[in-house]
Amino acid sequence: MESSDIVSIESVSKTYDTGFKALRNVTLGIRRGEIFALLGPNGAGKTTLISIVCGLVNATEGKVTVNGHDIVKDYRAARSLIGLVPQELTTDSFESVLGTVRFSRGLFGKGPNPAHLERVLRDVWLWDRKDDEIRTHSGGMKRRLLIAKALSHEPQILFLDEPTAGVDVELRKDMWGTVRELRDSGVTTILTTHYIDEAEELADRIGVINNGELILVEEKTRLMRMLGKKQMTIELHEPLSELPERLGGFGLELVNGGSELVFTYDTQADRTGITALLDELNDANIGFRDLHTTQSSLEEIFVNLVKRPT
Repeated sequence: MESSDIVSIESVSKTYDTGFKALRNVTLGIRRGEIFALLGPNGAGKTTLISIVCGLVNATEGKVTVNGHDIVKDYRAARSLIGLVPQELTTDSFESVLGTVRFSRGLFGKGPNPAHLERVLRDVWLWDRKDDEIRTHSGGMKRRLLIAKALSHEPQILFLDEPTAGVDVELRKDMWGTVRELRDSGVTTILTTHYIDEAEELADRIGVINNGELILVEEKTRLMRMLGKKQMTIELHEPLSELPERLGGFGLELVNGGSELVFTYDTQADRTGITALLDELNDANIGFRDLHTTQSSLEEIFVNLVKRPT
């Protein structure tokens, strides 16, 4: 673990009484001030790992520290640094918005701070609804309220477990803005998500967990550069019925009725082969009107990673 890590997870395993191994020797450091996305299919161990760090589940083996505090030996100090937004919408429906956020702050022994609670509710666009009973709110507004509750005691670390599940696209983007603002204010954010575009949009680093094992942790930009492929699509002047033999070594695909050639290449290779391909097309008198490139998305990379045998 590095000195810049605010959360240190060392060799953590979890085996339930049924014998199910939810986590297998997970070691991970979360850097102070970053947005870290934890990706994995259902049942991969994402929620179990978060629950262990937050003190809701006991690890079978291993050690976790939060800003230097052992989560078992120094539970109160560690937990006071953490805000958790769970998947489930668990709120008292007859309580007011401001009342439930004020109560959450008090649970951590924090004294009244009306200015902070106002700022938090404004950040999640709930200040104008502060006196409403929660039962009058939509699912999206209740999810915003969960974020406000998690931030009520001024934590340094925020865990978001599927924060935009069941939320419409517009609200998702609003919440992305909130997460960025939190990062800018110094809050470290760890999120699990099924929405790959969410991780692609927000994360500084990405971890992929599968079958309880952390199979990869990498900077998002480096991950996409390292594992992503680029494709170049060449729009031909005249359709081809088949690929000329001289182009057989490029792994080309003929699509759209023979009117386009698709060339997949490795961005990390010493030579992409693009220049050689264009030279061959010219020598074969195959004219083209346009070409453009696309890069594989994080979703494609993720799917390929979890398909790999572990």
